[in-house]
Order: sequence, then structure tokens, then C-alpha cells
Amino acid sequence: MKNTFKTYLVITTLALVIIACGGGGDDPPAAPVNVAPPQTQLIYPSANLLCIDNNIAFEWIATTDPDGDTVKYRLTIARDRNLNEIVEQRTSTSIKINIELEKAVAYYWSVTAMDSKGNEAEPTETLAFYTAGAGVSNYAPFTAALVSPDYDVNVNAGTISLDWAGGDTNTGDLLTYDLFFGEAVDPPLIASGLTTETSNVNLVSGKTYYWKVNTLDNFGAKTIGQIWKFNVN
Repeated sequence: MKNTFKTYLVITTLALVIIACGGGGDDPPAAPVNVAPPQTQLIYPSANLLCIDNNIAFEWIATTDPDGDTVKYRLTIARDRNLNEIVEQRTSTSIKINIELEKAVAYYWSVTAMDSKGNEAEPTETLAFYTAGAGVSNYAPFTAALVSPDYDVNVNAGTISLDWAGGDTNTGDLLTYDLFFGEAVDPPLIASGLTTETSNVNLVSGKTYYWKVNTLDNFGAKTIGQIWKFNVN
């Protein structure tokens, strides 16, 4: 029994010494977190531009990574504003890339900056442009751009404003809009011939709504909109 007590006393004493010597001290400081580079900005082609030459010199602003990492840029060119129908996607450290595209086609483009650690900045806004075609005097409008509410967000019940932005390379054209809205994934038409880029709708709590906007010019050319959605609290 005496030996057992001595053993207990020795173990207790060693534990106190370890604690006193910093065995249970603070953890070492965490390594700094590597962050993404800032978002770049598009220069050329500018919004709703009609490009006479279909060999396009894409250009954007250079960004500096806060951690000193090498920055690359991913250029995405598509036939739709959501950038799903991609026709070209290239990654480069340069802020200029020349690409030859088809003539008489509407394109949409965006650039994402990323560092050598794989961190990506927010993509730029998506801009639209047309490549000119021989003998074409009128081009269809661009697909309407979503303004608000943002895609797949939650909003409060009641009256809300649906907002979008139209665009056309033929700056003299008069644009009108057909608005489709409802609970169906392929929503029904609720208003046609709108001359403004906004419309109010009433929402019911707990519902998910889908909507799209078709754009028409005064020569009869029409562009089918993409479907957006949001949820109601």
C-alpha cells in the first residue's frame, strides 16, 4: 500500500511539472489563408457591340493577386447568356486573346481570374456582342439579362418587381418584351408588348416561381429568353 501511494505521488508530480512547463499551452498560430485574386473587368468587345471583323481581340484588365501568386484568366465564350453553350474556353496569363468566330452570330463572354493555388475570383459580368454578316441589315436583339430578383434567391411574399435589361446592336430599333411568369417550369405568358424593362407580380408564401422574357424589335426579330426562378419565404 505504501509503494502504491509513492507511485501515485510520483505520477501526480510529473503531471504538474509537464503542465507547468507549457505542455498544455496555446496552439501555434494558424498559417495565413491564401485568397483569390480580385475580379477583373472586361474591356473589349464592349456591351452589345456589332463587331465588323469576326476575328475578335478580347481584352480585359490585369489584376494583382494579394498573395503574390501568378494570375491566370479563363475566357469563356458562348452562344447563350448563361454560358452553357460554350464555343470557346481558353486559359492564359495574358490579358488579350485573339479568337476567330463565326459571322452573323450573337455571342456572350465572361472572364474569371484565378491564382496558381486554384483560387478563383468572381466571374465578370457577361457581355454580349454580334459578329457582322455579309448583307445583314438587321440583327435580332440580344437575350434579355437578369437584373432582379437574382437567380434562385428567397424573397418575401407580396408584390415584387421583376427587372431585366434588353440590348440590340441596332441602336435605333424599338424593343418590346413578352413576360412569362408562373409556378410551371415552362411559365405561361402574362404580358406582351411591354415597353419597359420591369413588371410587378404578386407572390404567395411557400411557392417557387419561374419567369422569362422574350425580346422583340420593331422589324419582327425575336429572341427567346432563358428561364429564371426564385423562391418565396
